[in-house]
Amino acid sequence: MKMIRKKISLDHLGFTASALCAVHCAVMPFVITFLPLIGLDFLSKPWFELGVSLLSVAIGVSALVPAYLKVHRNRWPMFLLTIGLGLIMCVHFLGYHHIEFVLMPIGGFSIASAHYINWKLSRTLHGHALKTDLEK
Repeated sequence: MKMIRKKISLDHLGFTASALCAVHCAVMPFVITFLPLIGLDFLSKPWFELGVSLLSVAIGVSALVPAYLKVHRNRWPMFLLTIGLGLIMCVHFLGYHHIEFVLMPIGGFSIASAHYINWKLSRTLHGHALKTDLEK
């Protein structure tokens, strides 16, 4: 029996996580009052947001640094990752909470863009797209 399994790269994971983070940060000011009613009030807790931010750092560094060093040597993804993480860390550690609703989505979309560009560069320079594997 053959099973089809998709390879999931760190860039795919990072792009998805960063895009969801950006949407979360953009929508949170509008839905925060409804979260306790539906049992999702943990989504607005600082520990949850910091945990997701640290996960973004780990995924971003794990995906972009090796690709930069071994594959494409293009600094653009690293620049976008640094900008995005910098904006997010400004909110968490430097107290820019009064403009969090602007900085966090921009930071999330910057990180998502970094992963997307890294994926495109890596894919182009390797000369192949990520393919579906067939397992026997």
